[in-house]
Amino acid sequence: MAPGDSPEIPASQLSANQLTSIANGAAAAGPFSSRQLFRIDEALTAADRETGLTFSVYVGALDEPLRESAEALLDTLPAPESSVLLAVSPNQRVLEIVTGRQAAKRIPDRACELAGMSMRAAFQGGDLAGGIVTGLRMLADRAGTPHR
Repeated sequence: MAPGDSPEIPASQLSANQLTSIANGAAAAGPFSSRQLFRIDEALTAADRETGLTFSVYVGALDEPLRESAEALLDTLPAPESSVLLAVSPNQRVLEIVTGRQAAKRIPDRACELAGMSMRAAFQGGDLAGGIVTGLRMLADRAGTPHR
């Protein structure tokens, strides 16, 4: 996809709780079909349940500086210390994976880099939802179950 080939994608921040209502028509779903939203919802719900961490996805424009913008989004989440945010800006061709302090102990930077590479490969193939689902699964697998 070359720059300018796609229309501006409206920003949306997605968590497992919000996706079901969006998929049922309660709000604009942006670039995703109902089926894609359900796939992302399933991946978010599974990641949250399996790891005890909170995973969220943001799709939309990020302000400069990009990394700091993604970190600011993480800070708006209810439990930022134990959260993982996938910030995707297709129009800017940017992906940022941000982990809170507790989440970072279970998901090292290298695991984020590997998930990011897999996500970018799917994005380049035109599969935005599939890339997000892949990233969520890879990060959740790396985080494992919470230590009790």
